[in-house]
Amino acid sequence: MEKAEGAFLTISELSGELGLPQHILRYWETRFPQLRPLQRSGNRRYYRPADVALVRRINQLLNVEGFTVRGAQKALADGLASPSPVAAPVAAVPVKPEREADLLDRLQAIRAALAKAIGD
Repeated sequence: MEKAEGAFLTISELSGELGLPQHILRYWETRFPQLRPLQRSGNRRYYRPADVALVRRINQLLNVEGFTVRGAQKALADGLASPSPVAAPVAAVPVKPEREADLLDRLQAIRAALAKAIGD
């Protein structure tokens, strides 16, 4: 039976949906202060829709876009990581000169990973 849209999810439901072990979600709670699911009796976690969106974004940053934990923390704190999986156009995202080299390195790593994935 599937839960209604907007229903709270337990840690096992969320980890199953994302294909991540539960201990990873618990670890993220220690590293991302924005992530604070409700904890009821017995420390059972309940992820609200906003928590679920944040976990999905953290997963996107870490496991898809290749951010480090520290980089993802900074992106979320700076507001550069929108909760939407759809990224803003590159021209709309200001890049500070000192971060340009880091961005170029990340883009080159993504390009290499894509080339490897399609067999180039």
